[in-house]
Amino acid sequence: MSVRAVGDLPTASSPSDSSLSVRLAKTDGPDPPRWPAAPGPDRGQPAPVPDPTAAPTARRWRARAAGLVAAAAALALLSLLSVGLGSNRLPLTDVWRVLWHDDGSEAATIVHDLRLPRTLLGIAVGVALGGAGALAQALTRNVLADPGLLGVNLGASAAVVTAIAFLGVSAPAGYVWFAFVGAAGASVLVYLLGATGRAATRPDHLVVAGAAISAVLLAYVNAVSMAKPSAFDQFRFWDVGSLSSRGAAQLDVLAPIIAVGAVLTLCLARPLNALALGEDAGRGLGVHVRRTRLLAAIAVTLLCGAATAAAGPIVFVGLAVPHVARMIGGADQRWVLPYSMVLAPILLVGSDVVGRVIIAPGELEVGVITAFVGAPVFIVLCRRARLARL
Repeated sequence: MSVRAVGDLPTASSPSDSSLSVRLAKTDGPDPPRWPAAPGPDRGQPAPVPDPTAAPTARRWRARAAGLVAAAAALALLSLLSVGLGSNRLPLTDVWRVLWHDDGSEAATIVHDLRLPRTLLGIAVGVALGGAGALAQALTRNVLADPGLLGVNLGASAAVVTAIAFLGVSAPAGYVWFAFVGAAGASVLVYLLGATGRAATRPDHLVVAGAAISAVLLAYVNAVSMAKPSAFDQFRFWDVGSLSSRGAAQLDVLAPIIAVGAVLTLCLARPLNALALGEDAGRGLGVHVRRTRLLAAIAVTLLCGAATAAAGPIVFVGLAVPHVARMIGGADQRWVLPYSMVLAPILLVGSDVVGRVIIAPGELEVGVITAFVGAPVFIVLCRRARLARL
C-alpha cells in the first residue's frame, strides 16, 4: 500500500475546488517494485569472484620449487658418488662412515684429503659458472653470452701465462690470485669501454667491448706461449680446465668470494626481470639501470673470476646451463638464477666423475668432458624455438 499526494494543502482563503484541494488518499494498487538493497555490514558481502589464474600460478610455483629441491637432492647424491668413485673405488657405506668419523684409515685419508675437497671445489665452481652465465645472458640480453663474454676468462689466462713466463710461478696454487686479478682487470676494462658514457644505453656495446678485449688478450697469450715454450707446457694444463691437483687451499680462498657473488646475483633477480621489458619500462618500474648493470658486472667478475682462478677456463657450463634453467623455470630470473646455480654443479661434478672413471686409473680433465657433453646439448637446446630468445 502506498500514499499519493494530490495538489497542495488547502488554506482558509483558497476555494475547495477538488483540483486545487489536497487530500491524502490511500490507494489499494500494487506496491511499486523494490530495488535490491546495497550490501552492508548487516546484510553480508557478495561472494568474491574467483581468480582463474590463482590456482595455475600456485601450482606452477610449487612445481618449480619441487624441481629445485629435486635438483639439489640429485646434486647431493652425485657428490656422494664423486667422493666414492675414482681409481680406488670406495663402497658408499665406507664413504658415509668416514665422512662423519675420521678414523685415520686409508679410506678416510682419501676422502678427507683428496676427494671431498675436490668435490666441494667442483660444487663451488659450478655454482659460480652457472650463476655467472645466467647473469651475463640477462645483463646483455644475449642468449649466446657466457661468462667469458666480458673478457673474464682471457683476462685470467693472460695473467696466468704472465706469472708462469716472467715470474716463475709453477704451482697451481700460485695461479689463483694472478688469475683472479687478471679476470677482474679485464672485466673492469670491458665495463669502462662498453657501459659508460654514450654506450651506457646499449647492452650490445658491452658485448662488442668484451669481444675486442678478448681478441687482444688472446693474441697476447698466444705470443707469450710461442715465445716461451716452457711456459706453454705449464699453461696448457691449466688452460684446459681441471679440478685435479686442486683442493682445500683454493677452496678456502675462493669460497667466500663465490658466496658474495652468488648472494649479489640472487638479489638482482627482480631488477633484471624489469629490465627484460626494456630500459624505459624498467625505469618506469623504479629500476636504476646503470646501478643494476654495474652490480651485475661486479657479480659476474666475482663469480667467473673465482671459478677461473680455481679450475681454469671451463667451457659450455655457463653457456648451456641457463638455457636448461629457462626451459624448466621460464624467463623469470627469480627461478633461472637459482636453477642455474644448482644445475651447473650437477654438470660439472658429473663430468669430473666421468673423467675419473672412463680411463681409470688415468683421468680426463673436466674441461674436456664438459665440452663433449655441453656442445651437443647446447645445439639441441638452441634448436628449440622457445629457447631462441630471452
